[in-house]
Amino acid sequence: MESTKEQLINDIQNLLNRYDGLKPTIINPALLQFMDETTLLHIIDSLLKQQEKSNEDNVEWLQQFKSV
Repeated sequence: MESTKEQLINDIQNLLNRYDGLKPTIINPALLQFMDETTLLHIIDSLLKQQEKSNEDNVEWLQQFKSV
């Protein structure tokens, strides 16, 4: 069974690979093993906030093409 840290590392990798057409990101788990679970959760939170902001920006950009 995967440890919580391994699952968090996999979650980070999955978040980084959400966009089609980009070269997949593969994280060497050894690079993140020194981080505690709180730090890994902060990374996930940051990635989610960045993606949310990106989605909001895309919606705003798409709105300009909407017929009035």
